[in-house]
Amino acid sequence: MTPAFRMETLAATHPGLVRRVNEDCHSQRGQEGLVVVADGMGGHANGDWASQAVVHALDSAAIPPGFRDAVQVVADGIHSANRRIWAESQRRQQQMGSTVVALLIGEGCFAALWVGDSRIYLLRDGNLHLITRDHSQVQVLVDRGVITAEEAKHHPRGHVLARAIGVGARLQVDVVTDEVQAGDLFLLCSDGLTAVLDEDKLASTLCRTDQQGAIDRLIDATLEGGAPDNVTVILAGIQEATQLNLGGQP
Repeated sequence: MTPAFRMETLAATHPGLVRRVNEDCHSQRGQEGLVVVADGMGGHANGDWASQAVVHALDSAAIPPGFRDAVQVVADGIHSANRRIWAESQRRQQQMGSTVVALLIGEGCFAALWVGDSRIYLLRDGNLHLITRDHSQVQVLVDRGVITAEEAKHHPRGHVLARAIGVGARLQVDVVTDEVQAGDLFLLCSDGLTAVLDEDKLASTLCRTDQQGAIDRLIDATLEGGAPDNVTVILAGIQEATQLNLGGQP
C-alpha cells in the first residue's frame, strides 16, 4: 500500500531593498498538497496583477483525488492564467507576465510544474537537488554550450526570460514527477532568492536549522546581500500521515 503523506508549509515574502512594490505572489494549500510561487513582470501595476492572476487561477482550481488528474488540473490552471494575462496585456497594450512554480503532493508522489525562472529545490538526506530548470535566455546559452554554468551566474542578461506566463497566446508548461519520501523538504522560491544566495548557502541553511529558522535566515541573508529584487520563499516539509486508530487499540 502506498503510504499517505501530509505537507507542512511555511512562507515568507519581502519586497527587497530596491523595489517599492512586491510583484511576487504565493499560495499555500498544504492540506490539499499544493503550494505555488509566482513572480510578476511588466512594471509595478502589471507585474503585481499578473502574479496575482496566476495564483488566483490555481487557488480557484478544485483539486481532484486522483494524482494524475490533479496534475492536469494544475496545468490547466496555469494555461487559464496565461489566456487571462495575455488578453489583459492586449487590452492594456502593455507587456506583462509572470513566472510560476507549483508543487503538488499526492498518492506517494510529487509533481513540479513551472514556467520561468522561479525554482523548486528538494532537500533529501542532506543533499539539495534542483528540480526545475530555468526558462531563461542564459540557460539556453548554457544548454547550447555557448557559455558555462559558472559564466551564467554573472551574465548581464541573466534576468531575461525565455518563457513566461502571459507573453503569448500559447504556453508550454514543464512538469516533473517522482516519488516522495517522508522527511523530504521542498524549497519554492522566486529568483530574488537565488540571484543573491548560491546553492551551497541554501543547502547549509536548510540543513542546520528548523523550518521556521531556515526561512527566517534565508530572507535575512538575502537582505544582507542587498536584495535587489522581491523575494518569496515557501518551505514544504513532507511527513507520513498519522494513521487513525479506529480499533481502540494502543
